[in-house]
Formats: sequence, structure tokens, C-alpha cells
Amino acid sequence: MPAVRDDPLVIAGRAFRSRLIVGTGKYRDNETMVRAIEASGAEMVTVAVRRVDLDRTKEEGILYHLDPERIFILPNTAGCYTVEEAVRYARLARAAGLNDWVKLEVIGDQRTLLPDVTATIEAARILVAEGFKVLAYTNEDVVTALRLEDAGCAAVMPLASPIGSGLGLVNPYYIREIKRRLSVPVIVDAGVGTASDACITMEQGVDGVLMNTAIAEARDSVAMARAMRLAVEAGRLAYLAGRMPRREVAVPSSPLTGMLDGGGASST
Repeated sequence: MPAVRDDPLVIAGRAFRSRLIVGTGKYRDNETMVRAIEASGAEMVTVAVRRVDLDRTKEEGILYHLDPERIFILPNTAGCYTVEEAVRYARLARAAGLNDWVKLEVIGDQRTLLPDVTATIEAARILVAEGFKVLAYTNEDVVTALRLEDAGCAAVMPLASPIGSGLGLVNPYYIREIKRRLSVPVIVDAGVGTASDACITMEQGVDGVLMNTAIAEARDSVAMARAMRLAVEAGRLAYLAGRMPRREVAVPSSPLTGMLDGGGASST
């Protein structure tokens, strides 16, 4: 029987062994953040350009604690509500020397923090034309996902459920459909609350998961980060291994032939 083989996650030509991407917000302190990132095994972390000091020399800043030789920094436009804001903060991150990658977020509603998909597509087109590698946060709508791919995004990031909700994967069918239809990597972003959510999300066949609050707000962030690492790996392996068919009738797992009394079923 062939062994299950997995390839690295490749985004815009860059390969990552880990399929878990983590955020840097809401931690009780920078030491806990660093220990959690190490426990997660993540090779890419995202930072909100609006909320961090981009000066790496200041010890109180997040970037001071992240080693760019070991961790790839993904700037994001969290907290932006217009095309102009999102584009401006992406340009600011690049000008500050981070890189030309950006996790694009354009929020459309303060209560739900759901994305403004029209503005997201417009901002993506502008940033792609300027040479950015755009990873676009969006809802679980396949039409929007296809338009973001057409706009040149390097990855599309549909939500599992609203940002910070911890509700887990609400619409697995739509996530699977997005993965089936797109050629670029699909990274589920937002809504994962605990390790079982991460595992179920990866079992849909997506290329990765991005999370922040589930780790940062856990009672033990470092332990939860390790749990998420294992869950993402388990979900990916289960997807590659292929689950058994779902049936609405019982099927014995032991053969029915050769029984002493000539029949009967067993569950083992």
C-alpha cells in the first residue's frame, strides 16, 4: 500500500512546510506570543500594519521579537474599511521594509466584521498591479473567490465563521466548493475556536488555516498553539488518507463467513 505523501504549501512560489499561519494580536505579552508561535510550528505570521510599530528596533514592538530569518512576516490590512485605507497600509508596510506580500482585509460591517467583497476585489486589483502578492480575506462565496483569483491574488482566504467568533467551520460545503474551483491556494481564515475546528477545516481539503484569537485568548496559549499544530497536521493527513464513505445503515466490520453457527454480525 502506498504511503500518504504531502507536498509543501506553495504560495507565490514560496514553499512552507507548515500549513498553519498565526496572528500576533491579543497576546497577554510578547514573551507568550513568541513561545506560542514556536509551539505552533508556523513559518508565517501576520501582523496588522495599523496596530504595530513598524520600527524593529523598539523592544516593546511586536516586530522586535520576530526573527525574520526564521519567520516570514505577512503584513495585513486589518481594521481597514475602504479601498484607499487598505492600499495605503499595504504600501506603508512595503515602504517600511517588510516585503511585498499583504493579507488584504477590507471590512464592510463593524458589527459582524464581514468583508466588503466589492472593495476587496478593487483593492486586490490595484495591489496586484503594483506587484504585491495578495492573500485576500473574503467570505465563503465561490463567485467572489473566483473573482479574487481572476484579479491575480496569490491565495484566497475564505472565513470559517466571523472574525473572533470561535464558532468553527459553519459552511463546509461552500469551503469545499471554493477549493474545488480555484487553482490558487485556499487558506481558511477566521472563526476557528479550538483544535477540533482546525482539524475539521483541514479535512475539507483546503491548503491551510490562519488563526489568532483561538490561540491568544486560550487559558494556556502555548499549549493551544501546540494543539492547533497537531490538529492541522491530523486534518491534512486525514484528508490525504481519504475518509470512509458515510452510510445510513450498519455494516459489520468482521466477515460473516466461517462462523461456528453459520451467521451473525460482529462490530470488531
